Amino acid sequence: MTTSASSHPDPAGLKAGRPALYDARHQHLREMMAHFGIPALLIVDPINIFYATGARNMMFFSMRVPARYLLILSEGPTILYEYPGCAHLAEECAAITEIRPAQGLCFISSGGDPQTGAMQFAAEISTAINAFDPTIDRLAVDRFPFAAIDALRSQGVSLTDADNVLQQARMRKLPIEIPYMREAMHRVETAVAQLEANLEPGRTEAEVWAQYHHGLMAKEGHYVGTRLFQSGEKTFPYFKECSDRVMQRGDLVCLDTDALGYEGYAADFSRSFICGDAKPTAVQRELFALAHEQLETNAAILKPGISYEELAETAWPIPPAYRDSHYSCIGHGLGLSGEYPNIPYKTEGQPYPLSGCIEPGMVICLESYIGSREAGEGVKLENQYLIHDNAIEQMSTYPLHDRLR
Repeated sequence: MTTSASSHPDPAGLKAGRPALYDARHQHLREMMAHFGIPALLIVDPINIFYATGARNMMFFSMRVPARYLLILSEGPTILYEYPGCAHLAEECAAITEIRPAQGLCFISSGGDPQTGAMQFAAEISTAINAFDPTIDRLAVDRFPFAAIDALRSQGVSLTDADNVLQQARMRKLPIEIPYMREAMHRVETAVAQLEANLEPGRTEAEVWAQYHHGLMAKEGHYVGTRLFQSGEKTFPYFKECSDRVMQRGDLVCLDTDALGYEGYAADFSRSFICGDAKPTAVQRELFALAHEQLETNAAILKPGISYEELAETAWPIPPAYRDSHYSCIGHGLGLSGEYPNIPYKTEGQPYPLSGCIEPGMVICLESYIGSREAGEGVKLENQYLIHDNAIEQMSTYPLHDRLR
């Protein structure tokens, strides 16, 4: 297998190409609907809506409040039910046939009466489907509130989970998506450099982490999905969140980017640093060496066609002293967020829980965390890879910290 570096495409050309990107994703999703025999798809998750149409509106608010939703008929129109007063935001989205006002589907958006809102919503969806094809009696939905689901069923429609078709569509990236993912990576790496330049003793984790946000948002990033920036004793065990802890000279510092960058494409890699001008301790070097070995070993195994089970069987064997605190998976898919597959470790004596294999077009992030309970420290590393027909491309090229290597 060969590994090649990512190129830096022309951002101006990418901006002009957005309508073609949205159209390609929309058509791909329709093809997947036909493949799975899904005549109608109804989605409320804002990232799913953005993937399907390019329409974006108050993404964080929409994750909490089901305030807008999208109906796609496999051989018919695509109707966006938008938050009141926001129809103009999606007027240029060619994939959308019509924009209508959305009903409030939770206690907040319904004015305290979600049951009435849900019944009106279900009646409108049923009418829209019947107006196109009254024989459609099956609808795939994602994460709507209970009242909305019950109301749809009261209309006599059979419901199925939309997650399968959506994740299968998003799992393999279209060629037109790749330059946008490379540009997102380039911009996120620039933001990480801004964070590293501000990594000084006496500053809080939050103060330095804010520099990363500044660099991301200044380059049209969407948001950071987690708060995984920690230092010193907070680096063990992993997943402790960014806080007001004051960083000290010689602290290990871990960052997981978890960023939705340019055009909403995720850039997900991890790096560990030493705060200030201190030399790392022997323990810190050892933790880094093991984490690096794990990452590089698993990257050398990664290839198109390898099954998830074989990848798990041949993955770097975690030494017993670090098994209790290892990362929860070998790696995971990536696109507009963390996506399918989530590749588990193999447990001796138990059937492997995930079928399938690594395929061209996937973007896979390999994870590594080595932490010491005795030392109270840990090192987090992660890289992002694009699977080609006959090669693996490492998309994350941000350098490893010199003093830890």
